[in-house]
Amino acid sequence: MTETTRTTVGIGGAAESTDMVLNIGPQHPSTHGVLRLRLVLDGEVIREAEPVIGYMHRGAEKLFEARDYRQIVMLANRHDWLSAFSNELGVVMAVERMLGMEVPERAVWTRTLLAELNRVLNHLMFLGSYPLELGGITPVFHAFREREVIQAVMEEVSGGRMHYMFNRVGGLKEDLPAGWLGRARQAIAEVRSRMDVYDGLVLGNEIFRGRTRGVGVLSREAVHAYGVSGPIARASGVDFDLRRDEPYLAYGDLQDTLTVVTREAGDCLARFECLLEQTHNALDLADACLDRLGELPPGPINQRLPKVLKAPEGQTYAWTENPLGINGYYLVSKGEKTPYRLKLRSASFNNIQALTELLPGTQVADMVAILGSLFFVVGDIDK
Repeated sequence: MTETTRTTVGIGGAAESTDMVLNIGPQHPSTHGVLRLRLVLDGEVIREAEPVIGYMHRGAEKLFEARDYRQIVMLANRHDWLSAFSNELGVVMAVERMLGMEVPERAVWTRTLLAELNRVLNHLMFLGSYPLELGGITPVFHAFREREVIQAVMEEVSGGRMHYMFNRVGGLKEDLPAGWLGRARQAIAEVRSRMDVYDGLVLGNEIFRGRTRGVGVLSREAVHAYGVSGPIARASGVDFDLRRDEPYLAYGDLQDTLTVVTREAGDCLARFECLLEQTHNALDLADACLDRLGELPPGPINQRLPKVLKAPEGQTYAWTENPLGINGYYLVSKGEKTPYRLKLRSASFNNIQALTELLPGTQVADMVAILGSLFFVVGDIDK
């Protein structure tokens, strides 16, 4: 009978003092896309967290350099697929600024209206999916019902459901369909009438509040250090919104309607509350745009462009308050029909870096609640 050798590994006190490295992903953690989190655990407590990105990188910034100023709109609206119209908008605004081009008033107000409807679509997705990640399945069905109502009018005006391709350098693709303003107003009223479901069904739920209150607190200092923006930053008391502080489009005329929603707690619950209240305000802004469009006389919706569009040599920077935060577009031109360089500053890229600050010291069980509360789109990170 041969002798058997046995080895005992990691038992008792030795196991308790050993850190474990856990990889979350790169499959879909929390349904947000291909992101990997590298966590160092001490038992159930997270000691270190490193977000590992780049699994779906498509090189959009490099592709910008090989396409002319009309074609890059197609690339620009795809990095944050929940904010396609707003993404297009920032690019064409940068090109228009480089050209010194004035956009017709009718196009300015229509862009503002569609940007706010796009904001509602974006926020409704997270208002429904975030409770789902914490075990509440019902809100997502309500969210998709309301999204379909808004989606219908967006599809009617642009022909697209997700990538609208409706912005053009100098304005918009075409004028609004006959009777569309009335149908849009009806859709907004219909969605607004059912928004209280999130106040009662979600915010009134003691389990949801227990999972989010005091969890994942992001300090104001961390917001500034990581360049966090949008509703996540405002939930930590950073009172900054480009629509108010550096108005573009028609926001300068909408200051009486625009409300910059802030909270001081900086936790998961505060971020959700900011998102919800901001959705209410986006519906009000859309109504105000409809009122103004109804008063405008008939007129052009875009500028006539030359067959070959070339931006003059130089550089410019345009930024917009996208649904998820600040998007910036740094455009460099050498006088050709394609950009020499178009650098994209996306909101989700900066926001997700805050996980290195948020996750250490928290329980593994709270990781999904914190991750979901950052309201990011992975394509916006891996641009």
